[in-house]
Amino acid sequence: MTLIKSISGIRGTIGGAVGEGLTPLDAVKFSAAYGTWLKGNSSKSKVKVVVGRDARISGPMLNQLVTATLQGLGIDVIDVGLSTTPTVEVAVPMEGADGGIILTASHNPKEWNALKLLNDKGEFISAEEGAIVLGNAESDRYSFVRVDELGSLEENNTYMQKHIDAVLGLDGVNIEAIREANFKVVCDCVNSTGGIFIPALLKALGVENIIELYCEPTGNFPHNPEPLPENLTAIADKIRSEGADVGFVVDPDVDRLAMVCEDGSMFGEEYTLVAVADYILSQTPGNTVSNLSSTRALRDVTEKHGGSYSASAVGEVNVVDQMKATNAIIGGEGNGGVIYPGLHYGRDALVGIAFFLSHLATSGKSCSELKASYPEYHISKNKIQLTPQIDVDKILLSMKAKYAHLPVNDTDGVKIEFDSEWVHLRKSNTEPIIRIYSESSTIEKANELADRIKKDINDLI
Repeated sequence: MTLIKSISGIRGTIGGAVGEGLTPLDAVKFSAAYGTWLKGNSSKSKVKVVVGRDARISGPMLNQLVTATLQGLGIDVIDVGLSTTPTVEVAVPMEGADGGIILTASHNPKEWNALKLLNDKGEFISAEEGAIVLGNAESDRYSFVRVDELGSLEENNTYMQKHIDAVLGLDGVNIEAIREANFKVVCDCVNSTGGIFIPALLKALGVENIIELYCEPTGNFPHNPEPLPENLTAIADKIRSEGADVGFVVDPDVDRLAMVCEDGSMFGEEYTLVAVADYILSQTPGNTVSNLSSTRALRDVTEKHGGSYSASAVGEVNVVDQMKATNAIIGGEGNGGVIYPGLHYGRDALVGIAFFLSHLATSGKSCSELKASYPEYHISKNKIQLTPQIDVDKILLSMKAKYAHLPVNDTDGVKIEFDSEWVHLRKSNTEPIIRIYSESSTIEKANELADRIKKDINDLI
């Protein structure tokens, strides 16, 4: 059993001993710790929290535990039920709530679940705020209210439509062009809440021919729920057999988006943000942000449109902070996460689909032709296992010094740029390894670059 306590939330496998898995007692403990932080951070006499969940089997159980705990603290709860991560993020400010909890383990398998924690803007809490929550839990620093002060519980099932309406209202979402294109679309929603939200969004966008694959929100994932190419063979086959124009794949909480082209080839998660950013920047030039381990193609597209690209440390919170600092009009991560602050500062697959279909409809290209129009890069992901005695920080400093004659970014580990190639070295927070991400024009060249860097590190060791 596994329980991972981090600044952004609590993630673990269901069951086991207390403190070793995500047990009912752990769910209560960390909900209470979060609610206590909210109350201490608010001047309101009554605090309000939005709670939503994906379709995991453990979701109803955790939902009851979390909402009851918050009520026990005197917090009013708006339960939006089966939902998506971006929907809860949208609902928090719409409700004027003080925070939100999303019950989802994102792309993890079905035995996992998690409490993801939001602030009053509907954004993930900061490192400093997360540390306070963890401190509350560690010291059992919470106190429950008397019976007359218990929080209320309101069930609200209107937010799917509110979220879709907000997406339809964004500048650049071209419903007329999408309708005229008469797309045939396949969607794989891995039997989670995307199966409710994505077909509804597509219909609202004017798509009439929708082929639903794994759209029953049972929580029994038919394949590994991470939208990587090796997990998407069923939708690729369905697209080819049905003669569809494009396929959309989302993870269980619908904040990551991958596309599959009309020939069954992968558009690539790295290129989800690239394509959407290209469309947005073609209408409104501006700045972009992705993390240090994301493809160089976003920088190429941004500079083509006269904007400025910058990279953040890995992690959605860091991307959002960098977007705010640079006034970026779009950003995200290479895992298919599109962040469009015109709606909210969070990864949102619904926003990604609406903009991508608008782009596809107005481009006059097929999906594969659109992908071919972007600079071609390939990322290789590797790691070096180290003994606990090895000083990883010292190795990274040595690598920085060795390549000091090249552009080096040490915001998060060490990233070295070699003309049109790069390599990013990061140490793991949980085990003695160095992660090595490299990118080049072919996967063979990316692997060669990674091998060269691994040799440098082994020589240092």
